[in-house]
Amino acid sequence: MATKRSYHDACGTAHALDLVGERWALLVVRELLLGPKRYGDLRADLPGISTNVLSHRLDELEEAGVVYRRTLPPPANARVYELTEWGLELEPIIRALGRWGARSPAHQRDASISPTSFVLSLRTNFDPEAASGVQAVYELHLGQHSFHARVADGVFEIDRGTTSAPDATIEGPPDALASVIYGGRDMTEATHTSDLAIKGDLTAVERFLSLFSLPEPAAQAVQE
Repeated sequence: MATKRSYHDACGTAHALDLVGERWALLVVRELLLGPKRYGDLRADLPGISTNVLSHRLDELEEAGVVYRRTLPPPANARVYELTEWGLELEPIIRALGRWGARSPAHQRDASISPTSFVLSLRTNFDPEAASGVQAVYELHLGQHSFHARVADGVFEIDRGTTSAPDATIEGPPDALASVIYGGRDMTEATHTSDLAIKGDLTAVERFLSLFSLPEPAAQAVQE
């Protein structure tokens, strides 16, 4: 078992919560969905977690077969945590849960967001219809993290790393880019305040920023 507590229920949902239902567990998984990370990187990208809780969650997830540890080859020689193939199957679940949670009327759209969480939000909130006929390649530099993205006729792909000859490059903290894509902030204003730096085709950037949208908030129940 991944935790000392259990629902003692044969339902698969109950067992899944036995494995990843403890506080912070799914967010640790979220931070590993784009690839392995060192303990210190996880700690930095989950600023609200204590070192004690992070260590416990990693141990529990490793025991459950969701996460494993390995050492990167030289010259890195760093110990990293990585999702198993089974653990990677949680991505569509986490993305669906995130989109469901974004419909909450209490959702704070201007709260802080990690680079990994932001990239996953792009995968989740991409609108294929809006991207019909779009063909472009982009680089996103979110702090120390770089990603390459490609839009091709309604298909969106984004992964770690850089690419050659992108149509445009966008650089800035994920919070700033999220404020433009999801918060309605003007792109020109964000660049004038140096929150974002853009190189390349501005029209391609404007088109890119229009391809993602959060779902409408859920209607609140009316008490009679």
